[in-house]
Amino acid sequence: MIPRIDFEKLMGDDPDSLALLERGVRNIGVFIIYNTPIRADDVTKTLNIYKEFFLLPAAVKNKVSMAKTGSNRGWGNSQGEQVNPNYNPDFKEVFDNGLEIDRDDPLSKLSVYSKNIWPDQPKEFSQTILSYYNKAMALSNNILTKISKTIGNDDYYFKDKFEKPMALLRGNFYPKRPNWAGERDFGIASHTDYGCLTLLASDGTSGLEILNLDNKWLEVQFTPGEFVINFGEMLQLWSNNKVKATQHRVRGNENERISIPLFFNPSFYTNIAPQNSGDKITAGDYLTKRYNETYIHLKNKNKSHECD
Repeated sequence: MIPRIDFEKLMGDDPDSLALLERGVRNIGVFIIYNTPIRADDVTKTLNIYKEFFLLPAAVKNKVSMAKTGSNRGWGNSQGEQVNPNYNPDFKEVFDNGLEIDRDDPLSKLSVYSKNIWPDQPKEFSQTILSYYNKAMALSNNILTKISKTIGNDDYYFKDKFEKPMALLRGNFYPKRPNWAGERDFGIASHTDYGCLTLLASDGTSGLEILNLDNKWLEVQFTPGEFVINFGEMLQLWSNNKVKATQHRVRGNENERISIPLFFNPSFYTNIAPQNSGDKITAGDYLTKRYNETYIHLKNKNKSHECD
């Protein structure tokens, strides 16, 4: 069973909540958190404006296509990503934005800090998305303080490592599963996330599945105002496997589905090699490599450079 944790009790160091957190972090790799500062109305408003955008004609969305930006900013068309090479490209549309930093900052030249691009419509799209983005980052930071203690560090271990987080917010639009879909076709195929912590909201439509401890796929049900927290390869590596990165997928069904993950990752030059190993692996290099392996437009871009 996936642990369900009351955020306010967790922040108050309630022993039962901390025990649930430890089980979610170390054993399962997933938990659900509720009663957070982000209310159901905040999530619903954000879901609705993403839906307005995704229902626009492709020609309109293409004006902010990430295939044109060469980064993970803007709209990504269906089958524009392939998270698992053993399956076909993922059957979903996305819209990505990330942290805006000063253009004079040397980090601004890196693709993981690319400038956001926003569509002209719907109205207030960027304001709504950025408002949610900031709230989601604050919530993720708070949750990380408790996770830090759970894996043997002090509350502030992660603080200076997330000063300029490579925090990517994504709107996912999963259309109805098409009639032609076969065994190799998924909304998003089985994978583990690449980064540190993922804070996931959704419209309540079923679809998300995790691989449980019995090696069986378990459907995860949650509603707007509740959040699924799972962890990526980066945090598993960084924590010496004290944190578990769990396989998950979305098969797709007869219903459309919208979800909003925040991929909350550390600053580019943070060393995410296993603690006390003496090794050096920068978070930015790790994440860039994984992006280049996933986004079809980045794969094509890198192939063209190899031919220059």
